Amino acid sequence: MATRFDPNNAQNLVEIEKQFAVKAVEHAQTYWNLLEKVHPSELKLTKIDDEIFEHAMKEFPELAEDDHAKVTKLDEDWMKSESGKKRWHDFIASYEKKVKDYNFGSLIRTDARQEYSETNTIFVTRIQFYVFEIARNRLGLNDKAHEIAKEEAAKEKEKKEKEQARAEREKAKKKKN
Repeated sequence: MATRFDPNNAQNLVEIEKQFAVKAVEHAQTYWNLLEKVHPSELKLTKIDDEIFEHAMKEFPELAEDDHAKVTKLDEDWMKSESGKKRWHDFIASYEKKVKDYNFGSLIRTDARQEYSETNTIFVTRIQFYVFEIARNRLGLNDKAHEIAKEEAAKEKEKKEKEQARAEREKAKKKKN
């Protein structure tokens, strides 16, 4: 008979941590691809985007201050301060039965005006990711990211087309000889 998994007594196995990291990276890549293809104002990330947005703005009124500065550029110290941890813990817990994978780890860009990078990424829970990205999309703060993602995709497509044309020329050259 299998015993019930107790996360409080689980060991931190390297393989499990790697799997979580892979899932977080895949989630970030998927989201970046979405930002490339769909204008952020048209993105719906969950069935309850409205509820998440309104709840976050009510519970964290400082997110609306200074033209939404804390949404544009995440303040990790504010989020992880003693009072921040408590407030976020309570907020996150309220979505346990409402949002699938609400507490899974996710990568988020600290600055909405830039792409994912080693220096512009932190680890948050999935519901925190939703809070910030729903707000960024609604407030037009991801418009710059949308343009960056589209430009990157166009450059990548052009690069692949050039490589394909070069490969075809090489193949034709070998066939000729």
